[in-house]
Amino acid sequence: MGHDRQHVAIVGAGPTGLEAALACVDSGRPFTVYEASPRVAGNVRAWGHVALFTPWDMVVSPRMARHLAAAGLEVPSGDGVPTGAELVERLLDPVAALPSLAPHVRLGARVVTIGRQGLRKHEEIATPERGSRPFRLLIDTPAGEQVTTAEVVLDCTGSYHNANPLGDGGIPAPGERALGGDIVRQLPDFEAEADGWTGRRVLLAGAGASAQTAARSLAALVEDDDSGEVVWVVREEFPTWGAVADDPLPARASLVAEAERLAAGGHPRVTVRTGVEVERLERRDGRIGVTLRNGGDPEEVVVDRVLALTGYVGDHDLYRQLQVHECYATAAPIELSAALLGSAAGDCLEQVSHGPDVLRNPEPNFFILGMKSYGRVNQYLMRIGWEQVDDVFSLLDQT
Repeated sequence: MGHDRQHVAIVGAGPTGLEAALACVDSGRPFTVYEASPRVAGNVRAWGHVALFTPWDMVVSPRMARHLAAAGLEVPSGDGVPTGAELVERLLDPVAALPSLAPHVRLGARVVTIGRQGLRKHEEIATPERGSRPFRLLIDTPAGEQVTTAEVVLDCTGSYHNANPLGDGGIPAPGERALGGDIVRQLPDFEAEADGWTGRRVLLAGAGASAQTAARSLAALVEDDDSGEVVWVVREEFPTWGAVADDPLPARASLVAEAERLAAGGHPRVTVRTGVEVERLERRDGRIGVTLRNGGDPEEVVVDRVLALTGYVGDHDLYRQLQVHECYATAAPIELSAALLGSAAGDCLEQVSHGPDVLRNPEPNFFILGMKSYGRVNQYLMRIGWEQVDDVFSLLDQT
């Protein structure tokens, strides 16, 4: 099938999705980008108030730089570390507005699920017939549901909006689902929302970068607030906080140092509890009772707010009607997951693309790219997404 007939559906207009769109422009392939949010990079905007660890020189791809420069637009560079909002404003918005991209980006178009025309998941296993049928994408739009088709689908949807539950074993704790939106599951903008957090007793759960960032901000909020308190619960008994020896990323090193300080009792109004599981949650006279377990008898703490930053996973329901082979442990595509686990993952700065073949699925011409492709392996770096795009297009060139 010629490039001019091989329509590419790109799901998600974040950093990897826009990189893939530019690759389509470079290769002459027709394409459409579907973004669920009303503006591009909806996931990035959700954490726009948060600074990255990596500087501009590590977050602007060569392809993006080339297209921006050719249009006479600024190419962000240097060792300054942008926030998510700055990344969108100075890089992703200008890229999406390029004349070669803008007509092909559909905003407010959420891809609900993807299938194969005339086939179910279990039919035509590993036969040429399956690859000859176009994909069918069900899309929610402001005008209602629509179905569209494509010969190639790139899932670049990321994972930020799909939070892990609080309970032991990775399932919701009893009472967690009933609390619904009363549990905050994304990193708040504490400066803009200070009134909602000042003077509150807050239960914070999680140990990763988002939880550490929240702990640092909450510690600053309760510094001079006798009525505020933070109870920080961490499932691991001996968390490493993601520390990297001789860390070349100062912003990350500073965050880890602050987490270590708080864990060592460095703040009188922040208590860090390690080796703790959340057993149950329930409403208590306008507050939230949280039962914690640490090997012995359960203990209840009563708080005003619960902030659950326990990690995120991709939306795997998108491709449940496709033949995708996932790793049973990481939920990433099996070949890529095996490569990542085989190399013991390592620091994100040490990550490299493992080549085109690890991105193949049993489903022909369906690829999971970007952060979502790493599943529960958390060493993803934005540069990997660019390399994956190049790898996939090298495969498409062979068809």
